[in-house]
Amino acid sequence: MISKRVNKLLFLILASCLAFSTAALEARDWPMFRGDPLQTGYSPENLPEKPELLWQIKLPEGLETTPAIVGNRVYATALDSHLYCLRLEDGGEIWRYKARGPIKSSPTVAGETVFFGDESGRFHAVDANSGRPKWHFETEAAIISSPNWHDEAVFFGSNDQFLYCLEKASGQLRWKFETEGYINGSPGFSNGKVLVAGCDGYLRSLSLADGKEVRRADLGDYVACTPAVSGARAFVGSFGNEVLGVSLADTSVLWRYQHPKRKFPFYASPAVSQEVVVIGGRDKFVHALNQATGEALWTHQTRARIDSSPVIAGTTVFLGDMRGLLLGLNLSDGKVIWQYQSGSEFIGSPAVAQGKLLIGGTNGALFCFGAP
Repeated sequence: MISKRVNKLLFLILASCLAFSTAALEARDWPMFRGDPLQTGYSPENLPEKPELLWQIKLPEGLETTPAIVGNRVYATALDSHLYCLRLEDGGEIWRYKARGPIKSSPTVAGETVFFGDESGRFHAVDANSGRPKWHFETEAAIISSPNWHDEAVFFGSNDQFLYCLEKASGQLRWKFETEGYINGSPGFSNGKVLVAGCDGYLRSLSLADGKEVRRADLGDYVACTPAVSGARAFVGSFGNEVLGVSLADTSVLWRYQHPKRKFPFYASPAVSQEVVVIGGRDKFVHALNQATGEALWTHQTRARIDSSPVIAGTTVFLGDMRGLLLGLNLSDGKVIWQYQSGSEFIGSPAVAQGKLLIGGTNGALFCFGAP
């Protein structure tokens, strides 16, 4: 009798551990462009100090997007107009879905659906398990903006200058908001509001319910990147050669940062961790800034411009540049910890989940790094 009770207790403990382990793994997914709805570009995972190449595959055309990692699957969009579903363990193809045009919009996985837009202006909802289409929605211009979602709605911008809010389940239009320029970046969320920046040079805060503008911040120049949210602040780079910190309470600009000598635009989106903002620029520098003041904590110079948005994984910053160099920098001082010469330019950004780092290149190569 005692043995049976002990066995039952051990079974319950094991089941609890497995449930906890599964929940922990699910919490470490990378389901969208910047990893989470706040667009932080941050993962709590500490990858190996020197990640090794685990596998590499070659797609027919280039990747300018960030893959999504959910469970044991990878979802990648490419310029050959396909959404690919791959095995995380070895890159083997599970299924592919054909869109109507080349894809520069990173996939977002919400529940059992993958969302993305294509260059023809069509927005797609695809079954994450089978690759079958669920619905699509037509806009009037190319969609580069990567989707975000909140509750039962999905949000994205288009080059027709509108931000769209659709029903996740059906694709029915809830509302759309017209800006004064293209929207290339992804929307974010803060305190029940939608945040969006675009080529009209404004960071807007909109009502989730009806899309009405609540307030806006004048950033001074057009923006192609995605704002990152940390606490009561948003951070964004502009083509006015600046990085800005914006108060979300009143959308006032708290600070503006420019490199003292190198005046170049910022195309990449920032990553945030605790007190630090990290962003790469077309000035060939990686900049780490104090969140509160905008003061430079360190800079690291590369040999090529940086359009790939950095990711902070634990205590390391990972990014790629336009000469195909992948870098791992120490978050505290910017010193190089790891580097890998890939042979491909990088516009797409890393995704970090399940102990692995994935990034796609403009030559069609998709790389997976991690512990051997």
